[in-house]
Amino acid sequence: MQLELMASMMCADYGNLEKEVKNLEEGGIDSFHIDIMDGRYVPNYAMSLNDMRYIANTTEKPLDVHLMIEHPNNRIQLFLKHLRKEDTVYIHPEAEYHPSATLQSIINAGMIPGIAINPGTSVETVMEMLRIVKKVLVMSVNPGNAGQMYLPYVGKKITKLLALKEDMDFEIYWDGACSAEKILEFAPKGVKGFVLGTTLLFGRGKPYRETLQAIRELEF
Repeated sequence: MQLELMASMMCADYGNLEKEVKNLEEGGIDSFHIDIMDGRYVPNYAMSLNDMRYIANTTEKPLDVHLMIEHPNNRIQLFLKHLRKEDTVYIHPEAEYHPSATLQSIINAGMIPGIAINPGTSVETVMEMLRIVKKVLVMSVNPGNAGQMYLPYVGKKITKLLALKEDMDFEIYWDGACSAEKILEFAPKGVKGFVLGTTLLFGRGKPYRETLQAIRELEF
C-alpha cells in the first residue's frame, strides 16, 4: 500500500527552515503541507504567503496548500502564481460565498483542487463539491492549532466519504492528531494520505528518515 505522507510545516523549526525542508526530503516525505491562517477564519495566525513561496523555491516536491482564510477567492491568485501544476490547493467551503467558483480558479490555473472539511461540517453539505475536487482533506481536529485531541466522531464521516470516493473520483486525506494507530486503522479502509505534525513527526527527537521509514513499514 503506497501512502502519501505530508509534513505539516507549521510545526517545523523556523530557525532552520531550509535544513528542515532538506532533511524531510532526504527522509522520504512526499509533499509539504502549508497551513495559511488569517486570524479570522481560524483564531490563529500561522504560515504566510512568503513562507509558502520560500518552501516552493527550496524544494521540487509538491506543495499541499491549505487555505484557512476568509473569502479565499478574493486572494487566490496571490497564491496560485507561486505554485506549480502538481501542487494542491484546499479551501474550506464555509469560508466562501461561492466555493465552486474558487475551485474553478484553482482548476483553471492547472493546480489540483481540494476541499477541507471541518469536524462540524457534514458530508451532505459539500456533496456537490465532491464532484469537482480531486482531494478531500478531513480535519480530525478543529482547525487553527497543532497538538489538539482527535475527535472520535470524525471516523463516521470518513466512512461516508469512502463510500462515495470511487463514484465521484476523489481521494481522502487525514489532517490532525495523526498517530500510527490512526494510520493503521484508516489507511487499509482507503484513506490515501496523512498530514504528519507534532503527534508523530516533529519534535520527537528522531531523524525524519527513521520516523517516515517506520510509518511505511507498518503492517496493514
